[in-house]
Amino acid sequence: MGRAEVGTPKYLANKMKAKGLQKLRWYCQMCEKQCRDENGFKCHTTSESHQRQLLLFADAPGKFLHSFSKEFSDGYMELLRRRFGTKRVNANKVYQEYIADKNHIHMNATRWLTLSDYVKWLGRTGQVVADETEKGWFVTYIDRSPEALERQAKAERKEKMEKDDEERMMEFIEKQIEKTKKKDGTTGENDEEKYTELRRDEEQPLKLDIRLEKKFQPETKLLAPSALMAKKRVKQEKRDDDNSSGSECEEDEEGFKKPKAIKLENNKHKSSSGSGSSSSTSALDEIIKMEEQKKEKANRKDYWLHEGIVVKFISKSLGEKFYKQKAVIQEVVDKYVAKVKFLETGEKVKVDQAHLETVIPALDKPILVVNGAYRGCEAILRKLDEKRYCVTIEIARGPLKGRIVEKVQYEDISKLY
Repeated sequence: MGRAEVGTPKYLANKMKAKGLQKLRWYCQMCEKQCRDENGFKCHTTSESHQRQLLLFADAPGKFLHSFSKEFSDGYMELLRRRFGTKRVNANKVYQEYIADKNHIHMNATRWLTLSDYVKWLGRTGQVVADETEKGWFVTYIDRSPEALERQAKAERKEKMEKDDEERMMEFIEKQIEKTKKKDGTTGENDEEKYTELRRDEEQPLKLDIRLEKKFQPETKLLAPSALMAKKRVKQEKRDDDNSSGSECEEDEEGFKKPKAIKLENNKHKSSSGSGSSSSTSALDEIIKMEEQKKEKANRKDYWLHEGIVVKFISKSLGEKFYKQKAVIQEVVDKYVAKVKFLETGEKVKVDQAHLETVIPALDKPILVVNGAYRGCEAILRKLDEKRYCVTIEIARGPLKGRIVEKVQYEDISKLY
């Protein structure tokens, strides 16, 4: 028998058979038989074997439907996990690769009528993250394997330990500050230092305490004993003359004159205590400054997305409809991608942080620090500096509650929803 001519139905049927994929409407899932054309499918439906399969299906339709649906979903999810992992991919692309297998479970045998219904079901059951765009439905596989859960638990424990260390350090610094205040005799009510005018009591004599270093005189060592005795007698005579004249000078051990000690007794105690207090305060300021620099270096990241903050959509990738619209972050998919819900329309999309920016609320409104030394802390906006593009905030919760932080950049904070 010769080969079929090009373009004839027989030729097309042979090509489809060689390819392995044929039309879905001519496939019988119960019998697992693929027909080439409508006439062949009609003949199959009237066959005795097909009728027996229909009787089996009529006895327990839910059992067969559930079995087919489970096999289809398991095959689709296994391909998504193995082929694409946790990457965001078009759902139809995964489906086309799934049906490329000739022996796959067809969708018309499941409880889902369309691929969109199946993707929505996956999103509701929490197996994937599904979002609809102009190009169709996109899915992201959620890895719930024991290895992935163990990695996530280790990361959370590490982050908690680092946070606990920071909190303990801040509590230690606060205790040191309180201890220093009590030692200096100050209370929490009067934290400001009191300065008094320096005045001299005119009734008290003014004294200067000038101490000169002794210089080695080698010539005195070389004098003869007789000459040395003569020199001492001369010095004694001069000392007697000075005492009789009431001079305010005195001599050292070698016989050289120097002014008597004149001391500034007034306000001596105050100046010494004031210098001690300022030195201890400056030391604490240095400690706090070093800790803040350390926290800034550790918490400064190139990603800033957090759940529950209000952001502004600054990209025109989704058209003018969403441009400059505000949304709230409902879920952070990974470090740089989040699932947001627009406040006006209520629509949900998944976007990258490059398409978003932070929102600055009105004064005395709650905000969240999304980056920098105080990353993750809830605070209250107290002051706005438009010239320097920074704000002053007050920490509202945690061990640092009540602390005032200045010069925080606009992009490091965002409004809480």
